[in-house]
Amino acid sequence: MEEALSWKDVLGHEGNIHRLRTMLRDGRLPHALLFSGISGVGKKKVARLLAAALLCGREDAPCGVCPSCRAFLAGTHSDYVEAAPESRGKGVRVLRIDAVREIEKKAARKPLLSGRFVVLVDDADAMNEAAANSLLKTLEEPQGAVFFLLVTAKRTALLPTILSRVRDMHFGALSPEGIEEALLARGVESRKAHSLAMAADGSLGHALLLFEGGGLQLMEDAAQTLFSLSALNMFSLWAKAEELGKLPRDRAEEWLLALSRLLRDMLALLSGRGRLYHEEKRGDLAHALADFPETHIFACLALVRETLGRLRSNASVQLLFEGLLMRLRDAQESER
Repeated sequence: MEEALSWKDVLGHEGNIHRLRTMLRDGRLPHALLFSGISGVGKKKVARLLAAALLCGREDAPCGVCPSCRAFLAGTHSDYVEAAPESRGKGVRVLRIDAVREIEKKAARKPLLSGRFVVLVDDADAMNEAAANSLLKTLEEPQGAVFFLLVTAKRTALLPTILSRVRDMHFGALSPEGIEEALLARGVESRKAHSLAMAADGSLGHALLLFEGGGLQLMEDAAQTLFSLSALNMFSLWAKAEELGKLPRDRAEEWLLALSRLLRDMLALLSGRGRLYHEEKRGDLAHALADFPETHIFACLALVRETLGRLRSNASVQLLFEGLLMRLRDAQESER
């Protein structure tokens, strides 16, 4: 989707946007800002809009049409630099000191187009200690009209000294209704949009990843496994565990999260309170309650949480699913 420079295109976060625009208008914007919050809620989008507005300088900034805005959109703005960590393999990403020093070198130059220089550091928590200490010195001694915008989903991973030098703007989770509306605007079918929005945990980015990465199929598979658990013999359990064991670790985690949401839906039906993650499965969930007493549901949730923890510590995916499915069925049968 082509980027547009308009505050109106941001989903949610009206309070933060109002504060940022007011500080910008009144000339009170701090030289270093931290955009923190869970992944996929629009932190970086807002940071880029603020960067464009700082460089634009017009009253309705960013206007989207001036030479500065056009250069920003083209990725050729001389007074803007965006840094992100590099991949080191196995999901590890690091922002190294040489990258930070290159940023600092560029920021020390006189702005050519806008009278200001803006640095955006994405995933700032990925800075190694040397890089963070180098950036800290720059934040402690800001030079000229240089603004630093740091973006992170892991605020606690930043050095306390870095945190003490920035103004923190926290971005909360998005509403399911807002996410659903955004998905519908992207052409996602209504029932799918609702399921994705409820499963996204407040993150539009997560909802889009689920949609594009087969998340709906994982959610459906978790439901079918749960509803047929009592009918599975030992051979079927092992076969299912073998199938799930072939999932990449991140997709195995999504499957487990889908299972936990189904179990929470069953508790919501029992209590008669709370919105369901899977409203479209209300009938199936109500029917399944005959095989799932309340104590069993809590036991199953505990097993899923335990499995998630072990999955994140690099245990064998297939062995984890073998243990989980057998223990889930055993727990169910013990309640009969």
